[in-house]
Amino acid sequence: MSKIGKKPIIIKDGVEIKIDKKTVFVKWPKWELSYTLLDGVNAKVNEWAIEISIESDDKKNLRGLTRTLVSNMVDGVTTGFEKKLLVMWVWYAVKKEWNALQLSLWLSHKVKFEVPSSIQSEVEQDAKGNYVIILKSIDKQHLWEVASKIRDLRKPEPYKWKGIRYFDEVVKLKAGKTAKK
Repeated sequence: MSKIGKKPIIIKDGVEIKIDKKTVFVKWPKWELSYTLLDGVNAKVNEWAIEISIESDDKKNLRGLTRTLVSNMVDGVTTGFEKKLLVMWVWYAVKKEWNALQLSLWLSHKVKFEVPSSIQSEVEQDAKGNYVIILKSIDKQHLWEVASKIRDLRKPEPYKWKGIRYFDEVVKLKAGKTAKK
């Protein structure tokens, strides 16, 4: 069993932590995030750390989850998170329009994906001509959710490597059918 839930969360300089009943507020001069604790899970703030505790042993799995979510909130307000998506294929194109992404994915129509206001998006082109979508946010969970929705528009396929994939994702190239000699 993992012991992540028992580790204290170190509070970085400048971060204010406030616990109001069952809600944890993490505040940085520019950003603020909140999380409502689940039943059976409690949080306590020391001068340098946050400790997560549980009321009974059947809530062990919730302690690790809560600790990770609160730790991500502390990291998010101080440094933020970034996720990159690689759009691979010659005929695929991405264009940014205000708060939306215009994706041309070799369908009968262009796909317009509305990016939430809590996420900043940029579009670049790498040296090979592939488009790179860069998403930035302070909320890691919401950022990954939006990135997975964009990836679901055209999942990477293993025969020609075309599709939308995460920048650090590895897709093994499969051999296609070969003719008999």
